[in-house]
Amino acid sequence: MLSQRSSLITGGAGFIGSHLAEALLERGDRVTIIDDLSTGRFENIAHLTTHPRFHFATDTITNEVVMDRLVSECDAIFHLAAAVGVALIVNDPVRVIETNILGTHAVLKVANRYRKKVLVASTSEIYGKSNRVPFGEDDDRLLGPTTTARWAYSSSKAVDEFLGLAYQRQMGLPVVIFRLFNTVGPRQTGQYGMVVPRLVQQTLAGERLTVYGDGKQTRCFCDVADAVRAIVALADCEVATGEVFNIGSTVEVSIVELARRILALTGDGAGARGRDRLVFIPYDEAYEAGFEDMRRRVPDIAKIEKATGWRPLVPLDDTLRRVITYYQAGAEKA
Repeated sequence: MLSQRSSLITGGAGFIGSHLAEALLERGDRVTIIDDLSTGRFENIAHLTTHPRFHFATDTITNEVVMDRLVSECDAIFHLAAAVGVALIVNDPVRVIETNILGTHAVLKVANRYRKKVLVASTSEIYGKSNRVPFGEDDDRLLGPTTTARWAYSSSKAVDEFLGLAYQRQMGLPVVIFRLFNTVGPRQTGQYGMVVPRLVQQTLAGERLTVYGDGKQTRCFCDVADAVRAIVALADCEVATGEVFNIGSTVEVSIVELARRILALTGDGAGARGRDRLVFIPYDEAYEAGFEDMRRRVPDIAKIEKATGWRPLVPLDDTLRRVITYYQAGAEKA
C-alpha cells in the first residue's frame, strides 16, 4: 500500500466520494476534492475541512484551468463526478449525457497531460437488461431503444469506459474502470430515486412505502465501506491497469423484502401492519411511459477477488441499521 500519496477525488462531496475521502485520509493520503455541489453536498465533507491534509475546491471538472492545477499536484485521480440516479436520468437526460461524457473526457485529457493514474467510476447499468446473471465484465450488453431515456445513463457511462480504455491503450495512460452495483449507506440521498434512503425516510415519517412494479425484482446491495475498500485496493493494484472490475455484493434481495426488512428494523413491520404499509406503483407512473427495469442484477466479483483479494463483508441488515440511525439523527430530508 502506498503512503503519503496525494489523491484527487472528482465528485468527492457526494455519497461515495465523501466516504472515499475519509478512507484515504485515514491511510495517510493528502486528499483534494473538486465538486460543483450540483448533486453532492458540502455537509458530507464539512467535518473534513479542518483536517491538515484535506483540501476542497468548489468548481466543475470541465474548468480546465482549475483541473490542470489540481491534477498536476496529485498522484492519482478517483473520478466519481457524474450525473446519477434513475429519476435524474428520466427527468434531465441532457444533463446526464453531457455531464458524464464531457466531464470524463475533460478529466482524461488533463490526466494524460501529467501521466496520472485515473480510476473511473462506472455502473452496473452498463449491462442493461441482460438476463445473463451473474454479470461478468466481458459479457455482452443488452439495451433498449434510444427513444427510451432509461438507457441514456448506461450509454453515457459506456462511452466513459470506451474513452478511458482508449486513453490507456493508445496513450499509455494508467486507467482502471470499476462498475458499482447498488452501493448503499449513510449520506446517500433519496432525491434521485435511490431506493434504500427513500424507503428508510418513508418508514421513519410514518408514510406508506412506495415499491415500484411488483417488487419482486432483486438487487445486490453493497455497503459503502466495502465499496470504498475495493476502490482503494484497485488503486494499489498494479495488474488492474487497463482492466474493468465489478464491485458489489452477490447476495440478492427483492425490493419487497428490502422494504419489509427496513420496517422490521425500525419496529414497524409486525404482522398485517407492516404489509399494509407497502404501496405498489407501476413503473409508467413512477417514471415515464415505457420505462424498462431489470428483474435481477447480480455481479460476478471473481475478477476483483483474484486481483486484490477483496470481498464484501458487511451484512445488509447492518448497513440498513446505519442508514436508519443516520436519518434518525436528523440527517437531511432529500
